[in-house]
Amino acid sequence: MKQFFKYVFASMVGFILSVLVLFILGLVILGVIISSAEDKSVTISSNSVMRISLDYPVVERTAKNPLDDLDFMGFKGEKNIGLNDILTNLKKAQTDDRIKGIYLDLSSVQSGMATIEEIRNALIDFKKSGKFIMAYSEVYTQGAYYLASVADKIYLNPEGILELKGFSSELMFFKGTLDKLGIEPQIIRVGTYKSAVEPFILDKMSDANREQVTSFMGSMYDHFLDNISKSRRVNRDSLFSIANDMKVRTPKDALSYHLVDGLKYKDEIIAELKSRTDTEKDEDVKAVKIEDYKSNETTDAEDGGGSSRIAVVYASGEIVGGEGSEDNIGSERISRAIRKARTDDKVKALVFRVNSPGGSALASDVIWREVLLTKKQKPVIVSMGDYAASGGYYIACAADSIFVQPNTITGSIGVFGIIPNMKTFFNDKLGITFDGVKTGKYADLGDISRPLTDAEKMIIQKEVNNTYYTFTKHVSEGRKKDQSYIKSIAEGRVWTGSQAIKNGLADRVGNISDAVKSAAKMAKLDKYKVVSYPSLKDPFESIFGTSSDKLQSYITKIQLGDQYIYYKQIKEALQLTGVQARLPYNISIK
Repeated sequence: MKQFFKYVFASMVGFILSVLVLFILGLVILGVIISSAEDKSVTISSNSVMRISLDYPVVERTAKNPLDDLDFMGFKGEKNIGLNDILTNLKKAQTDDRIKGIYLDLSSVQSGMATIEEIRNALIDFKKSGKFIMAYSEVYTQGAYYLASVADKIYLNPEGILELKGFSSELMFFKGTLDKLGIEPQIIRVGTYKSAVEPFILDKMSDANREQVTSFMGSMYDHFLDNISKSRRVNRDSLFSIANDMKVRTPKDALSYHLVDGLKYKDEIIAELKSRTDTEKDEDVKAVKIEDYKSNETTDAEDGGGSSRIAVVYASGEIVGGEGSEDNIGSERISRAIRKARTDDKVKALVFRVNSPGGSALASDVIWREVLLTKKQKPVIVSMGDYAASGGYYIACAADSIFVQPNTITGSIGVFGIIPNMKTFFNDKLGITFDGVKTGKYADLGDISRPLTDAEKMIIQKEVNNTYYTFTKHVSEGRKKDQSYIKSIAEGRVWTGSQAIKNGLADRVGNISDAVKSAAKMAKLDKYKVVSYPSLKDPFESIFGTSSDKLQSYITKIQLGDQYIYYKQIKEALQLTGVQARLPYNISIK
């Protein structure tokens, strides 16, 4: 009996302590949320340097994370910043007399090449102020070096690494695994280049896929070399030779080929920063992270006076039906945002920022309809990010004008469907069999426990064909070109932004700021304010609305590291429903 009461007492004490700890933690979180709700400005001293690291994924918009400033019992929040605020802060810093220059502390920049392009162009614009940009790293990846190449001075650690070896893109194929498991992917598609299904039915790239990958990667690489050549004043052909033969194998090689301006240790970098900012040797360099930078100044685009507005609707991630989340494009959520901007009399034009590899064809059509309706009432300009392909292009094609970066991935106008036949897997591998009844000939259409019949394949193929016809028709109407021409450049083929301008799928090179200016011009606005849709989640919802699935995904990502992308690709393939309009695969340029 004593043991019984002992365990009961211990359990009660443990429960009470747990509740107490959670209560205290809740108070801490609540305090952080309340304090973060206040508009805090970081104090910036004169002769300061803005430090840019970008050692985290750069998303389209800065998320509202109330735990950024949390420092409790060893747990410390990390501040991230979205592309929108990076560009805004760089613009403000140009005219901020307190900021003397920028220090790029780069190694690996976790974003697509089009995002890097926008930041790079903003840095080039910053240099017009006459202020310095200095870059330093122990290891420069190709993306990091591309960004750093605009700096006045580029320094590398004397024992460091600078990667310059050309682009590569490796695809992973699952056919062998599926064969061993006895799973047959039943593919229905339209488009010779629509290669999204290839990893499931082939063990290597098809000739058509190899052709398109070679083409768009070549276009991206040409742009990469041309810009570095211009910034570093190194002959373009020489730069190609340096990379092709991987001539930069030591820091001294990087220096001899004029890719960097010096080999220095961190203390020497700090000394140079002190010299550039007139800082005494015994004082610390006054630095502010771009994540913390605040300014009381505003740009014309942010607060131009008057009541007229330009709405920027952000659509980032895969396209799905329903509400979706801030990590993807829910057709209901984004449609509602576009509709809200359309019916607001103060909103005179809309900029649609698309950064998506596509997804559900049906969800894409739902969003396309709202863009079309809005275009009939006010100007609609599309600004494409790293990706605006397949479904991402579908939702963009109705716009008045489309802005891209030269290295944006776009096009991929094609559709497909996958229904796995897992009969052999269930029967032979697991010993599971199925039996049942049905009241209609096609009542169990799509059942994965058996193969499709020829009649069922014809039904699904017709659905896919109809979706492809609708897709190309929307594009031809939006781009004001014959449908036959659109079909000739469609077939699921992927293009870069530069190629898309040439074949008529896009109009001009420009960033989101250029798109806003174009929208203002079309709406004949001299003064306007920019408003963003859809609204970001409030701090309470960000914390307490986190689902168990999202938490599990986060844990899995930490455990798998760089291999998480393959896990995600397989998981997404197994969850596909309905006809899909998405990129052929996860494109990762190394």
